[in-house]
Amino acid sequence: MSSLENRDPYALFAEWMVDAEANEPNDPNAMALATCTPDGRPSVRMVLLKGVVDERGEGGGFVFYTNFESRKGLEVLANPHVSLCFHWKSLRRQVRVEGHAIQVSDAEADAYYNSRARDSRIGAWASLQSRPLEGRFELEARVAKYAAKYAVGTVPRPPHWSGFRIVPEVIEFWHDRPFRLHDRVVYRQTAEGWDQTRLYP
Repeated sequence: MSSLENRDPYALFAEWMVDAEANEPNDPNAMALATCTPDGRPSVRMVLLKGVVDERGEGGGFVFYTNFESRKGLEVLANPHVSLCFHWKSLRRQVRVEGHAIQVSDAEADAYYNSRARDSRIGAWASLQSRPLEGRFELEARVAKYAAKYAVGTVPRPPHWSGFRIVPEVIEFWHDRPFRLHDRVVYRQTAEGWDQTRLYP
């Protein structure tokens, strides 16, 4: 029996993430986030996974944080159906997630934001993410502006900065095998739990 089958997909993902953290040289929590504009044009970029909650339904999912006024933020707000892809080259493994995004609570966003380095919190205020920038000096000037504004005390979370939880409807695991006879198992969320299917590679 394959180790990919008859598993709780969250538990299997957690095991693979532990392996990735031990073997991937850079950003084992990096994931490609695919979104779509309201008129159906896709876009994809790398973001960092900041947490996994293994609860069923709206409480569970894969969490990342962003500027909601960025391109990806606006696209997710307009169309919450998104996909994720983790690719750990050193392990020859891939995980694909399809689901819908919901906004994390203010308490969750505050807790993560306050755990970030102070310079990163200043950067969240300074960067007009995804919008045109005249030059590096303009960005540095905005960083200096907010560093001065919040020189003393805490740096509050900007109202446009928060997180999304991707609630999975599909989680697919792929493991490289010789001669392209790869292991590929997909789990689909149902009312009764996770339904699994082995796929041709």
